[in-house]
Amino acid sequence: MKELVNDTRDIARELARKYSTMTHDELDVLESILVPMKFAKGQMILSEGETCRHFYYIERGLIRQFYFKNGKQITEHLGEDRTIFMCIESLFREEPTRLQVEALEPTQVYALPKQKLEQVALHNVNIQILYRKILEESLITSQIHADLVRFETAQARYKRMCKLNPQVVLRAPLVYIASYLQMTPETLSRVRSSTLLDD
Repeated sequence: MKELVNDTRDIARELARKYSTMTHDELDVLESILVPMKFAKGQMILSEGETCRHFYYIERGLIRQFYFKNGKQITEHLGEDRTIFMCIESLFREEPTRLQVEALEPTQVYALPKQKLEQVALHNVNIQILYRKILEESLITSQIHADLVRFETAQARYKRMCKLNPQVVLRAPLVYIASYLQMTPETLSRVRSSTLLDD
């Protein structure tokens, strides 16, 4: 159990480094609300119909967020080590989500319960900043993805993803990358081949 406590402290430090500077006391507070969770490959982190109540920080692993449309799975987000994910509409409206989240690899996450995070943010200015930065990052990530599929060619989409998320491109199954980039697996194979030839 002691090892888990140390891990939680390390994660609190990691979050502080990434999103906001913190005093020793603020680190204590942040550490106290972190909830470690482990998921096996293929395990569901969140299922359709559940309400999302946490921000999730991936310490290590790979996840995909997806939904069903006309009987097909559509990948909306692929998350890797040291990134945050959430089902934002469900989280803030406190309603059941239509999204699902699956671990694509054995995945260790640390949950930040939204309710507790908001409570401690009221009294800790640097935790307030961390909260805001997490939301900013999430919105920017969503906007980048939306612009990518709206404005870019298939080749440009794939190249941009290789630049922004090289680990996801290496580790995620092609079928999910294709879905995320809104192209067929066949188109993605052609794009990858021509990208390799260009390099």
